[in-house]
Amino acid sequence: FSAALYAVKVRAEAMQKASEAVPSGMLSVVGRREANYKFACLEARKHCQALGIEDPVCEISNYLFPDGRVIAGHLQALEFLQENARKYYFTRTQMLPVSGAFHTRLMEPATEPLAEVLKSVEIQKPLVCVYSNVDGKKYMHSKHIQKQLVKQVVSPVMWEQTMHSVYEREKGIEFPLGPGKQLGAVLKKCNLKAWKQYNHVDALEDEEEAE
Repeated sequence: FSAALYAVKVRAEAMQKASEAVPSGMLSVVGRREANYKFACLEARKHCQALGIEDPVCEISNYLFPDGRVIAGHLQALEFLQENARKYYFTRTQMLPVSGAFHTRLMEPATEPLAEVLKSVEIQKPLVCVYSNVDGKKYMHSKHIQKQLVKQVVSPVMWEQTMHSVYEREKGIEFPLGPGKQLGAVLKKCNLKAWKQYNHVDALEDEEEAE
C-alpha cells in the first residue's frame, strides 16, 4: 500500500510539473448529435497556430457518454471553443477546475518518472476483474498493468467504453455502481438497459453497516 501511495505521489508531482510548463486546461463539453468534436479541435489548433503557438494541443481527453466529452489542451484553444460553441453544436461548455491538460500529450514529460517508479513496485494480477480506462479492457497480467498505467497519463479516458465492458454479464446478475449518484446518471446516458438494472452503492452506507 505504501509503495502504491509513493507511486501516486511521483505521478502527481510529475503531472503538476508538466502542467506548469504550458498554460493549459480541460473543458467539459456537451454537444448535439451534429457535433464533430475532432473537427472542432482541429479548428482550435489552427486558431492557436494563427496566434503564433507552435505545435498546439487540443484533443478529446475523456469520453464520458454519448455527446459528452472533455476536451483538453492549450488555454487559447479551449477559449476559442467556448467562444464558438454554437458553431460546433455545443450546447454546454464549462472549464474544469484543474491545473493542466491531463490525458493529452502535454503530459508526456510525466511518463518517464512514473515508468521508473513502477519498476520498483511489485504488481500482481488482480483477484477480481479490473479494467483499464485506456481501452476499456481488463488488465491481463502485471506487465500489462505497468504498461497501461504509464500510457493512461497521455491517453484519453475511455469511460463510456469501459462502462459497456463492465456491464457485460449474464442476465439477472446485479450491476452495482458507486459511490455517489453521478456515475448512475452517466450510466443512464451510456446504457439505458444497464441503468434500469444497476444497484446504487454508497461507500458511507457500507461503512455504517460494517459498524
